[in-house]
Amino acid sequence: MKASRTVGPLVIIGGAEDRKDKCGILREFIRLAGGSKARIVIMTVASEYPEEVGADYLEVVRRLGVKNVQAIDIRQHEQASSQELVDAIEKATAVFFTGGDQQRITHLVGGSRADQVLHRRHEQGLVLGGTSAGAAMMSSTMIVDGLSEPTPRVGNVKIGPGMEFMRGTIIDQHFGQRGRYGRLLSAVAQYPHQLGIGIDEDTALLVQGDIFHVIGCGAVTVVDAGAATYNNVLQCRSGEHVALCDIRLHVLTAGLGFNLTERMPLHMEHLPKTK
Repeated sequence: MKASRTVGPLVIIGGAEDRKDKCGILREFIRLAGGSKARIVIMTVASEYPEEVGADYLEVVRRLGVKNVQAIDIRQHEQASSQELVDAIEKATAVFFTGGDQQRITHLVGGSRADQVLHRRHEQGLVLGGTSAGAAMMSSTMIVDGLSEPTPRVGNVKIGPGMEFMRGTIIDQHFGQRGRYGRLLSAVAQYPHQLGIGIDEDTALLVQGDIFHVIGCGAVTVVDAGAATYNNVLQCRSGEHVALCDIRLHVLTAGLGFNLTERMPLHMEHLPKTK
């Protein structure tokens, strides 16, 4: 597996993060972005209700002490190459993608000037965050849609290319709340070289280099089928259940982490301090 080599931190949220009370995950995102001096761009491209979603995040981020924040929406692919958007990303210390439909992000932003600038700036230290659909698109191989089932089955998950900010992974969100174990297992059965990562609501990965920490109130489930001794996905027809033997499963909560290169969980005493 080619692990993530990007320089800037990633804050990848499983959706439904607290925006009313302590706002712990968003506070950490803002801290990484520069605190009160942060310059944040909120990308509402995934949402069908960009004005409402944008206004909600603007209110929260301003309430948490950041004055320099703007919401930008994209409805057509050519807008993602506009000079206005490119300039906003160039000046930002952080960019945050809201929830909605992750395929809208890849279709409307993928391959554009904004896509190129996001990757370049991220390699230079730009903080990137995303929740729900904004989390799913972070991976190399992206879950587009799928059925919430307890066991893996051929045809119960639709997969496409992600934006590749966190390479070597397949990310699923709202994981425990929507019972998405089966579809993540189905995905890694098809792509065992990728790590499957399921993130609960109000829970996030803080990714720095090849290591991520878990923050928030839920769990992160890591599925590793790379060393499976049996995987019959190629012999199964559509609708049939998939058999997987000797896969590794890790359930991580706040204070734990994971080394993406070594494919190993990390306990608190082994985690580097966040910057």
